[in-house]
Amino acid sequence: MAKKLLRKILYWVLMPVRVLWEFNKGFKLYYLRGIQWELEELENVFALLLLGSYVGIPNPPVDISYRLLPHMVREIYIMQKKSVNSLTIKTGWLNV
Repeated sequence: MAKKLLRKILYWVLMPVRVLWEFNKGFKLYYLRGIQWELEELENVFALLLLGSYVGIPNPPVDISYRLLPHMVREIYIMQKKSVNSLTIKTGWLNV
């Protein structure tokens, strides 16, 4: 009987802690997704700056581009992968 009463008391005492814990986990997930999206966008801008001559944007000096090119291996791989894909609703007529 005493165990049941103790469990019931602990349940109601710890309930606000559990609610706040889950609330905190939700916020962390939301902000981590936002940070991941921001990182992807910054990588896209970085790639556009280095390889912008392909789309007509003036590019930085060649020596800077050559020094930064090893950091672009992943981006170049993604660009090649996207360019092989067929047309979809997302890519539309641009075939991006």
